[in-house]
Amino acid sequence: MPPSARTTTSRDGTRIALHEYGDPAAPVLICVHGYPDNATLWEPVADHLAADFRIIAYDVRGAGDSDHPRGRAAYRLERLEDDFVAVLDAVSPDQPVHVLAHDWGSIQSWHFLTSARLRGRVASYVSISGPSLDHAGHFLRKRNAAVVRQLLHSWYIFYFHLPWLPERGWRKGWAHRAFNRLEAQPEQGERSLGDYVNGINLYRANVLPRLLRPEQRHTEVPVLAVSPDADPFVTTPLQTDIARWAPNLTVKVVRGGHWMPRNDPGLVARLVLEHTRQVAGWET
Repeated sequence: MPPSARTTTSRDGTRIALHEYGDPAAPVLICVHGYPDNATLWEPVADHLAADFRIIAYDVRGAGDSDHPRGRAAYRLERLEDDFVAVLDAVSPDQPVHVLAHDWGSIQSWHFLTSARLRGRVASYVSISGPSLDHAGHFLRKRNAAVVRQLLHSWYIFYFHLPWLPERGWRKGWAHRAFNRLEAQPEQGERSLGDYVNGINLYRANVLPRLLRPEQRHTEVPVLAVSPDADPFVTTPLQTDIARWAPNLTVKVVRGGHWMPRNDPGLVARLVLEHTRQVAGWET
């Protein structure tokens, strides 16, 4: 199902590419991809949900057909929030939307969800394999085995903070081989070199400041936190030990790995429909 495409412009002038699927009259579902993906991540899921939603998948800045700004500061969560607001204003200025996000898409969507600026604009949220960095900062202050396990899973975050080496690894190809040993990833042809290289700035601009000085960020939005049980990067406690921050929380631990939206799009679609119907009070 080919999408229709257009762009919107963020506050700093960055153009954001939007890809639309589904029923134009249906409730809006905004899909936010992670790293190192682009909006094509959501095509298999959109095939399953086209009859139930107007689906908007956008390329996060630095990825896909969106602009690729230079400089680490351009990738801070505050700039990503500006992009999300621009998308909202373009596709649903008057009605709240449902949000589905994965990996770094989930990380940034947690920031949107807990922002006073966006209160009332999100009706429900499905998060797959991505915690709030602020929530993670509080979680990592605990002294228990779950924290140790997550730190072992998070080795790649330290790697992405090294100068020049991560970029060289993607350009030369050996980083692809190393990460594929942890879990087979989608065909590289669906991603550009820019998707890999530009997105490293997401880590460098946000991770350490948030983990070292986490904020108290809460939301009343109905949240479904989906944790694949074989995810080599994000452990279940990091994603799901969040009831103090999101009291309207449902947790699903499912079989599968990190790249669930591509490898099991039917399950993702079913979870979205169940959440919007049963938790957010919306009926298809």
